[in-house]
Amino acid sequence: MEQDILNLINGQLQAAHGGQWLDNVEPATGQNYSRIARSGADDVEEAVAAARRAFPEWRAWSPADRRAVLMRLADKVAEHADMLAEAEARDNGKPVSVARTVDIPRAEHNLRFYASAAEQFSSESHTMGDGTVNYTLRKPLGVVACISPWNLPLYLFTWKIAPALASGNCVVAKPSEVTPMTAYLLGTWAKEVGFPDGVLNILQGLGPEVGQAMVEHHYVRAVSFTGGTATGAAISALAAPKFKKLSLELGGKNATVVFDDCDFDEAVSTAVRAAFSNQGQICLCGSRILIQEALYDRFRDAMVAKVSKMRIGDPMDPSTRMGAVVSRGHRDKVLAAIDTARGEGGRILCGGGRHQPGEPRLKGGFFVQPTLIEGLDHTCVTNREEIFGPVATLQPFKDEQEALGLVNATKYGLSASVWTKDLKRAHRFAAGIDTGMVWLNCWLVRDLRTPFGGTRHSGVGREGGYNSMRFFTEPQNVCIKL
Repeated sequence: MEQDILNLINGQLQAAHGGQWLDNVEPATGQNYSRIARSGADDVEEAVAAARRAFPEWRAWSPADRRAVLMRLADKVAEHADMLAEAEARDNGKPVSVARTVDIPRAEHNLRFYASAAEQFSSESHTMGDGTVNYTLRKPLGVVACISPWNLPLYLFTWKIAPALASGNCVVAKPSEVTPMTAYLLGTWAKEVGFPDGVLNILQGLGPEVGQAMVEHHYVRAVSFTGGTATGAAISALAAPKFKKLSLELGGKNATVVFDDCDFDEAVSTAVRAAFSNQGQICLCGSRILIQEALYDRFRDAMVAKVSKMRIGDPMDPSTRMGAVVSRGHRDKVLAAIDTARGEGGRILCGGGRHQPGEPRLKGGFFVQPTLIEGLDHTCVTNREEIFGPVATLQPFKDEQEALGLVNATKYGLSASVWTKDLKRAHRFAAGIDTGMVWLNCWLVRDLRTPFGGTRHSGVGREGGYNSMRFFTEPQNVCIKL
């Protein structure tokens, strides 16, 4: 792992033109363990030029041929799954057990799913009464930019590049500079599995230096971004005047709504998982737990008991279930949010500070205790702003109407999870929630064919299935009178 993380441009692994590097820090130890190419506008220019040269050939490939090369890339992910999982755990701070069972299998699945979509994505036709026929072609855009986040590095990197490539585009992609390792490793196999030079380009570096240059580039036709809402707004401001297609999957402040007729044990276990999976660093985490008054005390006490027993430890230990947050800066941000909650009158039920591991190797790591807070209303900063860490609040509600008001009382609209045995209420309540996704009596059950995305400050557009394939193509209607 002690290696330079390079760019992939025109089929070649190379350092940045400027010769500069960024430190790559292991979150569990706080120590540098590799260095990252610090790319800039010159690297973007070279990558876009390579993608433009490659586009005519790649566009002309049959869907079956594009499918085959994506499948071979998926085979590489499967073949090197253990190595990728260890790299993800070291780079991100998440438990290696999570990377092995979630992140890396999902990355492989993303590639296989969209490889198959390359052959199944079809055009439409419409006949008219006079024998006229309209048919719609779905044409690849050309050069597209894919910018992925640090929380699920390879999982979300493949979620973007796979449909872009399957639909015939050439890609300039940027993984997060915080977690670049697995995207780099994926790029090392691009030539071996059969991608023509320039079809897939991967640039390392900082958002304001390389990401902004990608977004602004004249020949980049579309931008697919997952990350923070503030960055999404900045990207939108840059791209909109240039009339680029935009897909923005942004932040969330998601609610878990627990009615008093829920399956108690399952609801408690899932609410804990929804709040603290991946150290709370998933945009879909349920960080606001709303509990009906009659059940509140019992549910709160059961959650506190479970969360207090969560084992925090070395991400590389297969028995660890909770690792480090991704960086020193993010740890400090999460701890500051907990202090804000205290200042707003919140009562810390468990956690509330840094975790100090006993192992000497982890002494400088970025560990935060899983934290539950009560006593805050929906107007406070803690319940309005995304924390994106192992922090969740508990709030009681009287009835369905009050619960619905609390769910919708944020600027975000990504997802919600609702727990009740009354299916009429479940469907009625889901219809009233202003989010892009709702889970009823479950959480994070994903079908890759379904639309993924949010409303309001949680983003623009939808990913998943044909939504992604449509985003990365341009419809052209052809009308012929027979």
